[in-house]
Amino acid sequence: MSAMTLLQQRRAIRNLKPDRVEEEKIKALLEAAVLAPNDRLREPWHFYVIQGEAKGRYETMAREYLAERFPTKPHLVEESLKVVTATPLVIVVTSDIVENDEASSKDNEYATACAIHSMWLAAGELGLGLVWRTRGVGLVHDERMHRFVGSPTDRRVVGTLFIGYPADEAPATKRTPASDKTTFLT
Repeated sequence: MSAMTLLQQRRAIRNLKPDRVEEEKIKALLEAAVLAPNDRLREPWHFYVIQGEAKGRYETMAREYLAERFPTKPHLVEESLKVVTATPLVIVVTSDIVENDEASSKDNEYATACAIHSMWLAAGELGLGLVWRTRGVGLVHDERMHRFVGSPTDRRVVGTLFIGYPADEAPATKRTPASDKTTFLT
């Protein structure tokens, strides 16, 4: 499949089957990630694969977080948790922070985003669905996630990936043509 076709078919898949993702597919996703471009070949990413009992602990943490965030909206908590409970595989992705060098730390985050995108494209080719979450159940902006995965303080959580086999086909989303978002300077 061509790169352009993979890009055109990429979707955020939120509705996943509970079927286990095979280890060889997990390894293929991770191998795709480490091929991402990165400044000075720092390879600033780290991946925390969550499944089995660890996923149960993650669900508990996410429920507590959501209950605190939406104390008067239990229906919203339950709705938000559906992606967590239905997903067989969660991968938390972190990026290295370079002490006293904000520019390099930002470059590392950009590279880590590229690694996540590489995984997303590989997921499609492997017949898997993926959604990249930051807010809400992604817990990217909450210190609990950092502690949960045991990440050192010199790493920043960039995304939580929910991965599995799609339960249904996601429709294509309308995109603005590149020509409407491009300015040529001569």
